[in-house]
Amino acid sequence: MEQSYPNFEDCCKLVKTGPARVSFLLKYSESLNIVKHKEFTFENNLN
Repeated sequence: MEQSYPNFEDCCKLVKTGPARVSFLLKYSESLNIVKHKEFTFENNLN
C-alpha cells in the first residue's frame, strides 16, 4: 500500500521568510482595492 502513493518530497521546498517580507505583503494587501461592477473586476493599488 505504501508504494501506491507517489513521493513528492523532492518537488516541494519551503520558502524562508523574514519580517521585512511579511511587512511588505501586509502593506501591499492593505493598499489593494478591488471593485466589482457587473461582470467586470477592477484592481487598484492605492499608493
